Amino acid sequence: MVDRDAVARWIDGYRRAWDSNDPGDIGSLFSNDCEYRFEPWEEPARGREAVVAAWLERADASGDHRFDSEVVAVDGDLAIVQGRTAYDDGRRYENLWVIRFADDGTARSFTEWYMAPPRD
Repeated sequence: MVDRDAVARWIDGYRRAWDSNDPGDIGSLFSNDCEYRFEPWEEPARGREAVVAAWLERADASGDHRFDSEVVAVDGDLAIVQGRTAYDDGRRYENLWVIRFADDGTARSFTEWYMAPPRD
């Protein structure tokens, strides 16, 4: 079972990993048997090593983005997080993360939903 503070700490770790792209930072967020969906309709990366490899294939440059978030809901092992990402090149996204946590506080399932705002 997780609470809002535990989810907020996990998000802080995610942000560190996003900026560092360090395999250890990334791997520390996920359980050995995790599933990570970068898009909800994709087959997930399965297992910590596969998640780290997939993350690094898609890595953003350190410092090229800003991200803020809010923990919307926590129920048992499930957390819903709403985020906003702004990149230096002008891209903007609204994010919704659906995260299921393992007993040790790592994510065992992570699905990312993101949408670009309407074009003017």
